[in-house]
Amino acid sequence: MAWNKPKPDDRSDNVEKLQDMVQNTIENMEKAEATAEFADGEQRAQIEAKNERRRESIDAMRSEIKDEAHAQENNNQ
Repeated sequence: MAWNKPKPDDRSDNVEKLQDMVQNTIENMEKAEATAEFADGEQRAQIEAKNERRRESIDAMRSEIKDEAHAQENNNQ
C-alpha cells in the first residue's frame, strides 16, 4: 500500500491571499449596502447583520495578516 506524502505547508503567499479576501469582502459589503437602500425592513436588517459579520471577519483576517507577515519576517531572517 502506497502512502501519500502530505505536501509541505507553503505559507509564502498567505498574506497576499488574505489581503485579496479582505478586499473582496469589502466589495461585497459595498454591494450589499447599495442593495439595502432599496430593501424593505426585514431584508435591510438581514443585510446589516451580514455586513456586521463581514466586519468581524475583516478584523480577524487583518489580525491573521499581521501574524502571517510576522511569521514570514522571522523565517526570512
